[in-house]
Amino acid sequence: MFCFNSSAFAYYGNIPNSWILTKFNNVAIIARGGSPRPIKSYLTDDILGINWIKIGDTEKGEKYIYSTSEKIDSSGIAKTRLVKSGDFLLSNSMSFGRPYILKIDGAIHDGWLMISDFQSFYSSDFLYWLLSSEVINRQFRDAASGTAVKNLNSDKVAQTIVPILNLKEQIKISRKIDTVNKLIESVKREAYQ
Repeated sequence: MFCFNSSAFAYYGNIPNSWILTKFNNVAIIARGGSPRPIKSYLTDDILGINWIKIGDTEKGEKYIYSTSEKIDSSGIAKTRLVKSGDFLLSNSMSFGRPYILKIDGAIHDGWLMISDFQSFYSSDFLYWLLSSEVINRQFRDAASGTAVKNLNSDKVAQTIVPILNLKEQIKISRKIDTVNKLIESVKREAYQ
């Protein structure tokens, strides 16, 4: 299950002895979305429709996805991937690798990668900051394919090397990052007043 090859250490350098490095697919399920086509045939105004989660439903700099502008009907389920609140989404093209945490259930098109079943290894906050980190983004950039537009796929994300550390450390790290980010935002607000 766990990997200790030298290429993994090239990304991380010195890490605490208590941390273990492994491939991401050892600690989470990673899968690509799917798009019913033509999408217009599946869109619905029915309140019972399934949230159709698009890149356009995200806000720049936001951590969560709370709502969608469109819904699809149940006939589209077989051609897409269902996701649930608490799952992560990663954009897989253009500004690839940007993580979001779902606060809604829904379905995703093929411009998203879903990350689920990680809770035995990660807190949501820590995983968000880990996926947002330069060490993970460097691995994503190194793995991305394409010439004009770089893309990630589920196999490449699955091979990303991630650290496993205890929950107490994860919470401590996440709180420190949140504190620093709040301080930065406060300084920015004061500078513009």
